[in-house]
Amino acid sequence: MSDFTGNFWPAYVAGVTLVGIVACLLLLWITARKKVVATADNTTGHVWDEDLTEMNNPMPRWWMWLFVLTIVFSLLYLVAYPGLGTYEGQLRWSSREAYVSEVEKANRELAPLYAQFTARKVEEVAGDPQAMAIGERLFMNNCAQCHGSDARGSKGFPNLTDPDWLHGGTPGKIAETIKGGRQGAMPPMAATVGTPDDVKNVANYVLSLSGAPHDSVRAQLGKSKFTACAACHGMDGKGNQAIGAPNLTDDVWLHGWGEQAIINIVNNGRTNVMPAQDGKLTDAQIHVLASYVWGLSNKPVPAKP
Repeated sequence: MSDFTGNFWPAYVAGVTLVGIVACLLLLWITARKKVVATADNTTGHVWDEDLTEMNNPMPRWWMWLFVLTIVFSLLYLVAYPGLGTYEGQLRWSSREAYVSEVEKANRELAPLYAQFTARKVEEVAGDPQAMAIGERLFMNNCAQCHGSDARGSKGFPNLTDPDWLHGGTPGKIAETIKGGRQGAMPPMAATVGTPDDVKNVANYVLSLSGAPHDSVRAQLGKSKFTACAACHGMDGKGNQAIGAPNLTDDVWLHGWGEQAIINIVNNGRTNVMPAQDGKLTDAQIHVLASYVWGLSNKPVPAKP
């Protein structure tokens, strides 16, 4: 019920729940008191399919009391557990606390398994088949949704198998990225660059930095306008890993390649967010996961026998 943002909906849900329970009890009481006038052969007179006759036998008492017990149980349940709007229940149980408790229990049980990797360097862990099997599972469960099961990413999501890194590809930087997450933002730059024609010229200059096909005349005209972008990408266009500004000279395009794609980025900007895994994964798990990711684009040290 924590998703409710006002007082109406908790009260509404609680009201519907209680009305439903009372209605069931009332319906049971009415049907138990209703008497159907039977014919001499103890039938109600209703016949279906020519020979299917409804008898006038009363409902078994054990059946009726079973209904009553279910109603009593539902009321006791609503007293003990959260089920009436924002009411927490006498037992103060919550699915969030149950989840946290189960995760903590699992982490305690797995701690001895991860302990054998935490004291070793990332380069060594990346060469351990057992650690990499664990790292792959961690990657599939927590990273593959964005970076893909093969870690090659897609448009807007970095490829983790190449040597191109926005924030640095050292073991420490990878672990830092996994733990704290990243947020990259490029503001719309069209107004700073100038006219739409200036934006097109800058796009061609950016293409020229990586040797991609471009209009050389427009690229030359766009060079002076590129100063508006140099604060982040540098005058040479090689980016800045300290702030996650991409290298524009390596022919790696995160949000699409070509003149129009670059124009769209300059005009509209881009915002990328990688959620932090700290709190979701333990430090030991982050160490193994960082080792796995590092090993995707580097040569691990073979594990010692």
